[in-house]
Amino acid sequence: MKKPATITIEGRRYLWRDILALRKAQIEEARAARQLALFALKEDCRPRPEKTAAGRYAEPSLFTLLTNNNQKEETP
Repeated sequence: MKKPATITIEGRRYLWRDILALRKAQIEEARAARQLALFALKEDCRPRPEKTAAGRYAEPSLFTLLTNNNQKEETP
């Protein structure tokens, strides 16, 4: 049996090659789409280990920075 060249959707006939061409165009558009950053990061002033997720995990500094700030405030 020969494969049909068309498909019927809601009573309308469409050519398979047209549907495949549209799908290919959709895939190319999705691949080319880029989402811009909400806020542009002009200069990253964080310490070197904190610039990557792996570095932040390996050397967490949130609590050390908080304790250092508290100690500075308490000293006269």
